[in-house]
Amino acid sequence: MLLSHNIPFRYIFRKIRVDVLRVLLFSISFHILKLVLTDALPPVPSGLASVLGTGISLLLAFNLNQSYERWWEARIIWGAIVNDSRALMLELKAFIASADAQKPHIQAVVRSIGLRQIAWCYSLGQSLRKQNPLEHLEEFIPAQELAHLQDKMNKPLALLELHMQDVNWLYQEQALNQMQQTQVSGTVTRLVDSMGKAERINTTVFPATYSMFIHFFIYLFLVILSFTLVEAIGVYEIPVLTAVASTFFLVEKTARHIQDPFMNKPTDTPVTAIARTIEINIKQMLGEPNVPEPAQPDGYFLM
Repeated sequence: MLLSHNIPFRYIFRKIRVDVLRVLLFSISFHILKLVLTDALPPVPSGLASVLGTGISLLLAFNLNQSYERWWEARIIWGAIVNDSRALMLELKAFIASADAQKPHIQAVVRSIGLRQIAWCYSLGQSLRKQNPLEHLEEFIPAQELAHLQDKMNKPLALLELHMQDVNWLYQEQALNQMQQTQVSGTVTRLVDSMGKAERINTTVFPATYSMFIHFFIYLFLVILSFTLVEAIGVYEIPVLTAVASTFFLVEKTARHIQDPFMNKPTDTPVTAIARTIEINIKQMLGEPNVPEPAQPDGYFLM
């Protein structure tokens, strides 16, 4: 997630440098061509460029709005994951009677669920970013659970399956009554629902033709604008066209990056930082030692 300060200019320029260079070369070449063919070129009304520029602005605004909605939906989903992760531990600690809570085997299962929930958050984030979903999970789950996950296609789902097995075991041991088991199971089900929503965003992409059409219309606009400016400002049309094109391309690139919030880029939803927050909360509720510090930004972004 990009922070609201300290975003370097080089980061912004890297996003559009190829398009800006292309427009600069195009502007110079087209200006020279027009100087050679001055008498052969028909006059172009300035209103045509205004109409086309307005249409492109509307397309870009729509594209940016839709992309931000996807990014914001991803952030809402991970906000729900934070809430349900906390709720899961609060429910277990509140429902299990004091006498049962003192039993070592009950304590061990509750602690196992808590640490596994931390592992699930990290695993889900890494899976969405197409990284190794088992990386660093040995800090939170035992070797037999890691072995159990090896042949599973969906590692985060397999972790939630282990959650349900432990919840059912607590019910069988009468540490939870039927109503309490149903409520805790409902919390796990909401985690499954949030995972499915995040996976849906991750696997649903914008049509590539949409970006191609926008680029085509931007270049068409630049050609028409170049015709209208050549007589008005002469050679100064080159920096003017470059500046106008940079604005359009920057908006289009911004929309393209935020429409994929799990691609391991600075514009991502900060799933690792959110998972760290969940780790801190759960470890504090469990009374665990070595509670980590909140994730710190890497310069101008937080992952």
